[in-house]
Amino acid sequence: MKIIQSRSFENKVKRFSKKQKNILDKEVQKIIHNPGTGQEKKGDLRGIRVHKFKIETIQYLLAYRFLTDTLELIMIGPHENYYRDLGSYIKKRKP
Repeated sequence: MKIIQSRSFENKVKRFSKKQKNILDKEVQKIIHNPGTGQEKKGDLRGIRVHKFKIETIQYLLAYRFLTDTLELIMIGPHENYYRDLGSYIKKRKP
């Protein structure tokens, strides 16, 4: 399976420590082995799933979707204003 990252996802992960990246890698592996792990969204975010997990004391949300034989990692961040930012990011990407 091919894994691609959006620019937004890449930029956020660059700021993570090595320990945080290891935890994130384990969570991505969970998603690969069980694609239905995250909660499927409705409305403007249809087709996108969000997986929640903790790094230390902060709960992170990871938005992803499956395309044919590809896992696209869209956005990661804490809960505050997450869905607002995700919605505006998705709207900007649509032609």
